Amino acid sequence: MSKLKTSYECTACGIKANKWAGKCVSCNAWNTLQEVVERPAPINTRYQTLAGSTMSVQILGSIAAEDTPRIPTGIEEFDRVLGGGLVLGAVVLLGGDPGIGKSTLLLQAMASLAQTQTVLYITGEESAGQVALRAKRLEAPADAVQLLPEIRLESILDALEMLKPSIVVVDSIQTLYTDQLQSAPGSVGQVRECAAMLTRTAKTKGITIILVGHVTKDGQLAGPRVLEHIVDTVLYFEGDTHSAFRLIRAVKNRFGAANELGVFAMTDKGLKGVSNPSALFLSQAHDPSGKPVAGTCVLVTQEGTRPLAVELQALVDTCYGNPRRLAVGLDNQRLAMLLAVMHRHAGIALHDQDVFVNVVGGVRVEETASDLAVALAIQSSFKNRALPKGLFTFGEIGLAGEVRPAPRGQERLKEAAKLGFSHAIIPFANMPKQAIEGLSIIGVRRIEEAIDKIRHIE
Repeated sequence: MSKLKTSYECTACGIKANKWAGKCVSCNAWNTLQEVVERPAPINTRYQTLAGSTMSVQILGSIAAEDTPRIPTGIEEFDRVLGGGLVLGAVVLLGGDPGIGKSTLLLQAMASLAQTQTVLYITGEESAGQVALRAKRLEAPADAVQLLPEIRLESILDALEMLKPSIVVVDSIQTLYTDQLQSAPGSVGQVRECAAMLTRTAKTKGITIILVGHVTKDGQLAGPRVLEHIVDTVLYFEGDTHSAFRLIRAVKNRFGAANELGVFAMTDKGLKGVSNPSALFLSQAHDPSGKPVAGTCVLVTQEGTRPLAVELQALVDTCYGNPRRLAVGLDNQRLAMLLAVMHRHAGIALHDQDVFVNVVGGVRVEETASDLAVALAIQSSFKNRALPKGLFTFGEIGLAGEVRPAPRGQERLKEAAKLGFSHAIIPFANMPKQAIEGLSIIGVRRIEEAIDKIRHIE
């Protein structure tokens, strides 16, 4: 009997090496090389059938561009993140921490879709009895939901051929394996091969497939990054598992806006959409007299097509040793840049101060339009002087101290006015052409001008 050949494969990037090393030479990740056994695999007849099909070349201008029909899931916040609903033939990847609510949300969606569509729920992590208990707890109408406890890819493809469902959930992609490879389920090769075969099946047969993916300790989807490239939509669950609120963010979406945000509340009956998330992220940081405390500032950010009001909190305190700069929910590197700009152009020296910035509610703000709110919150905490009540802001700050405009400024102003805010400090380029009732707006061009204007607001 011939000796089996082994190699080492990186679980982060998928590169192969002949010998083990502590650090991957491709992605520089530590302790990610795992030993795999290489055996000659049988010929993949499914690939041959698809590759041997006749393809016709078409002129792009002659193809009719039609709007893709949407299939509502029955969960409004989930439809918002998807771009209006599911699309036939699309592949959606949903990732998140264990226990955050991925299976709960998808079971609720499948129970709703089963009323009008043929759905199939494939579970590789739980038994049929466990899924039935969850459906009973959620009081979901699961009479029309077809369930398949299976982890072998070839058996799943045969079931899709026989049942011909329109929507399929695979929970999870890391539990599947194919006979074409000899490695264990969850390895880089198995995850990549199973996802590629399911994606090919979805495109050729017009089946919508939702893949559930595990995440690593760094919050990234486990397995090769190619998994994110071959699917149409990538969704991430965010939020603390100990909190009652969950966030779903669209990182990639070929059929809708990226960075769209859906807000849910976890209840004993499953996940419920939050209709007014702005009120959720505005805390009650007031002193006993009801006045705002120093170091808080309201930012109106833009998450996809939705304006969202969130509260930023800053704490500036004298350090004893090396000063610390820590941002929770914001970019740490950008915080350091803003402190340098404030020192150079506004005369606020914080080289001997610890600076901590936090976004209330666990939401993460990615856009640069949060710069002005961060700067005002830091200045408020440093001077121990609260910002005026009813004030909000947004705007990007450049290295020269200029305040740059933010996209969709009109939508942000209308959202704040709807929430009852009365004062705004915004980039001068975002000043509206017509006045907004109940809102006093101040346009600024530089950071020092914004800090000076605060004193004139009653």
